[in-house]
Amino acid sequence: MMTDPIADMLTRIRNANKAKFETVDIPSAKMKVSIAKILREEGYIRNYSVAEDNKQGILQIQMKYGSKGAPVITEIKRVSKPSCRVYVNKNDIPMIRNGLGLAIMSTSKGVLSDKEARRQQVGGEVICTFW
Repeated sequence: MMTDPIADMLTRIRNANKAKFETVDIPSAKMKVSIAKILREEGYIRNYSVAEDNKQGILQIQMKYGSKGAPVITEIKRVSKPSCRVYVNKNDIPMIRNGLGLAIMSTSKGVLSDKEARRQQVGGEVICTFW
């Protein structure tokens, strides 16, 4: 039994990034698909797709690298954990690397990037950060 599926997803992405894999397969869930959608919109991955199987489905993420093979994702950090949740209000949304990074948040309006949460003036749980 896996206690933190989001941390498992981030670890798989981190490992695929270091090994320079083209794609990484992750067991699918709505929250994971929402995170992948934000990563694609913000330019951290090339694309993602969900393949159906007889179980929960497989989320396949296509990794993105720079022109010289340098990974686009430098650092991935899990902020809110099952044992210690981290919530922020709309005025305390973290700015990652002076706006160059990305924080992904679970809000009352769905899973949003930190920029979108600031624009919609909503706070919530900080899931993870990307740089």
